[in-house]
Amino acid sequence: MKDLPKFHETFIPILDVLSENNMLHYDELRKKVRDKHYASLPNELLQRQTKSGDILILNRIGWAKAYLKEGGFVEQPIRGQVRITDKGMSALKKGSLSLKELKSDCDYITCQQKKTSSARSGQDTDSESTPQDLIDAGFTEIESSVKSHLLTKLKEADPYYFQKIILILLNKMGYGEYKETSKSSDGGIDGVINQDQLGIDKIYIQAKRYSEGKVREPDIRNFIGAMSGDTTRGVFVTTSTFDEAAVRKANAAHHKIILIDGLKLCDLMYQHGVGVQIKDTYYLKTLDNDFFDGE
Repeated sequence: MKDLPKFHETFIPILDVLSENNMLHYDELRKKVRDKHYASLPNELLQRQTKSGDILILNRIGWAKAYLKEGGFVEQPIRGQVRITDKGMSALKKGSLSLKELKSDCDYITCQQKKTSSARSGQDTDSESTPQDLIDAGFTEIESSVKSHLLTKLKEADPYYFQKIILILLNKMGYGEYKETSKSSDGGIDGVINQDQLGIDKIYIQAKRYSEGKVREPDIRNFIGAMSGDTTRGVFVTTSTFDEAAVRKANAAHHKIILIDGLKLCDLMYQHGVGVQIKDTYYLKTLDNDFFDGE
């Protein structure tokens, strides 16, 4: 599958779009570059977002425009409006402009020397990532570490408390009221989610806390048997994984069986705030172009 372009890989596409237009608003420029040069990318890539919720490809094109402006390849003679310079036209005719070339350009170097931001001056000059990419990568690394520790805690948890964790999670996800079954004789069912107040529409839960090994086909078969025609829907959760035979059995069943392995379980717990808490909150601010576009 193709991937999204790095921010510096959009230098020439930006100059190309600007060469066809006398002047473009910043937001219109980003969209035109995306639509002309990257429309063939899968929609899932084009809709990918940064951690702060911006469309990633538009974010990268925006950063590329900023770098081009610092190098004198584009200019903004009117607030919010962008146009190509003679220098930019020369680069476009050449057909290539690498990040290394831009950062070696005298106009870009002069611009950096005038800056007083210690954060900017401390940036790795060889990085091919935008500041937003670096922020997202940092968040992803922290998130992965938290999920790894979370899975370790789940594997160490008391089996009965693990069952309760699963019921709490499903309730947080918007499923109905739940009840735990008897610890001594649950008949293969660890909990029941009632989708309605009368308990007519039920989801049965099976939770297996495994430190090692996989959930196998007999486990799924026993779970289906334990449902005893009382419901057609069940969720089987484990801290480990499911072997191929178990997955085939669940998929072939007349019942609707959802399988959640350890990695998926940690993703859901992280997403819905079960077993984790917010440590810090950061606010990332950006320029409000609409504010400056007003009269």
